[in-house]
Amino acid sequence: MREIITEIDIRARASQVWEILMEFDAYPAWNPFIKKIAGKPADGSRLDVTLEPPGGGPMRFRPRVRAASPEREFRWKGSLYVPGIFDGEHQFIIEPASKNRVNFTQREQFSGILVPFLWKMLDTKTRKGFVAMNKALKLRAEKAGGVG
Repeated sequence: MREIITEIDIRARASQVWEILMEFDAYPAWNPFIKKIAGKPADGSRLDVTLEPPGGGPMRFRPRVRAASPEREFRWKGSLYVPGIFDGEHQFIIEPASKNRVNFTQREQFSGILVPFLWKMLDTKTRKGFVAMNKALKLRAEKAGGVG
């Protein structure tokens, strides 16, 4: 198993960050990495996700929501074709640092037989996508009423 973890400090309330993450229809307007999400953010539901890492092409998959804990965690797990080939469990974690500040973590654990062959691309392009999304989320949350 391999893992990518990125973090960013956001001057906004956990509720504001959560609201932005759950407003799937707005993703094309602000998110440079996850271009589209459709579906319900509820445990067990299936999503339709299109992401595009910097320097890479778009990739569409249909993960299943594993956790949707308001203002704390949103997590899904998806597979390429069939489980065991290339699987990813993606997490968005919101940890309050104070009343008006959170630490946002984006993390993905990769497993399956293709991971060693794709790791270099994941550790560069996908990591850059996480970082770009984190920065865009921070900007949107702080503009939308974060404190500063």
